[in-house]
Amino acid sequence: MDMWREADAGRVQFRTMKLEDIPDIMVIEHESFTLPWSEEAFRNELTLNHFARYMILDVDGQPVGYAGMWTIVDEAHITNIAVRTAYRGRHLGELLLRRIMEWAMELGMERMTLEVRATNRVAQSLYAKLGFVPAGVRKGYYSDNNEDAIIMWCELPELENGSGEEEGSEQNC
Repeated sequence: MDMWREADAGRVQFRTMKLEDIPDIMVIEHESFTLPWSEEAFRNELTLNHFARYMILDVDGQPVGYAGMWTIVDEAHITNIAVRTAYRGRHLGELLLRRIMEWAMELGMERMTLEVRATNRVAQSLYAKLGFVPAGVRKGYYSDNNEDAIIMWCELPELENGSGEEEGSEQNC
């Protein structure tokens, strides 16, 4: 399947993360990461960090993925992005990444960055597909195994103006 089928599109919704979502997020965290964030970390992100923006991907009303970013001046830093194991391979991660990039543009962000494990070729391939390019390495970034992180950046295109034409940058992210 090239993308989430058009027939399934009505089943997918994006919304802002709420405190009530944290139990579902913890399930996704533990399925996705060897160093999952704690409930307290998410609670702090949602209540104390005014730079933080988090969204939920629902399928049939159930949270199956989420993404977060910090928006500072004109840059967005993706903090995490994950999809439940049972929903992987359906291009939902790509839909989620595209939507958080759109949200960043709506908020006036001009570029976006993230870190990804050096061994996570699947994620690196997705990020490259959407315009992210490697820009450096953080040595020993991941404390569970001292693995390096690849730093990736993307220049976000400007939102379309009223005529349907893109303003500014030709780069497609």
